[in-house]
Amino acid sequence: MKILILSRNINLYSTQSLMEAIRKRGHEVQVYDHLMCNIIVEKSKLKVMIGLDDLGHFDAVIPRIGASATAYGAAIIRQFEAMGVFVTVTAEALLKARDKLHCMQILSAVGIDVPKTGISAGDYSAGAVYDRISKERAVIKLLSSTQGLGVILANSKNQGISIVEGFHRVGQEILIQEFIQDAKGSDLRVFVVDGEVVGAMVRQAVPGEFRSNIHRGATATIAVLSDEERDMAIQATKTLGLAIAGVDILRSGRGPLILEVNASPGLEGIETTTQKDIAGKIVEYIEREVKK
Repeated sequence: MKILILSRNINLYSTQSLMEAIRKRGHEVQVYDHLMCNIIVEKSKLKVMIGLDDLGHFDAVIPRIGASATAYGAAIIRQFEAMGVFVTVTAEALLKARDKLHCMQILSAVGIDVPKTGISAGDYSAGAVYDRISKERAVIKLLSSTQGLGVILANSKNQGISIVEGFHRVGQEILIQEFIQDAKGSDLRVFVVDGEVVGAMVRQAVPGEFRSNIHRGATATIAVLSDEERDMAIQATKTLGLAIAGVDILRSGRGPLILEVNASPGLEGIETTTQKDIAGKIVEYIEREVKK
């Protein structure tokens, strides 16, 4: 097979791990920056160009689309879908997961528990929304925050409203979300491939920090999941139409809560913590789908 990885940086751990797994299984691999791809739409003649040249044939595409390039990345994925090329994440699924509010709406509608979340139409209603979420501490986050960036813990309603107003002043829509004290600065990252949990880790934030992102210095250890946590992660990915995803779960006094679902999850943390060949599992999934 010829497999294309869409990635902004060929030197990233995740990209390198996927390249190695693809070659190890005897396939060809190319890596292109999706922001360097051009689209030609014409009746029965859909094309993708890289720079000035037409892109050759590929049997499958692995999109690694970052938050800063979601819209354009989704357009490139959609073009490949229209051309009949297998993609590991569809444009629709990427957009559903990347918008945190949309993701929460979809999951809660099918009975999956999530932290209580709200959004206000403007400054005048922010206080009323905040009151429905919390009387004191709450998490304020951008709709498309990633790696803990754009995520702030407000220790009081007054502080929270000030943060909301500040984001609104610069044209940013934000979420007001329940702060889960029970989690104690930790969460689960559950990696799902083709309806199966292939790895899971507990991420623990550094002292004084509530964000448990590895990029923010959090430590990671292998997680032992309950049946409920495992089933919840699988159900969430199926609900969003994702075959490959990193599901973040908080352990709370009322049971597990899904914090978010990442449609383009990094491999470094999960592979180094679990010592599992997650990239290999992704390639095996591609082999099964292309064969179909």
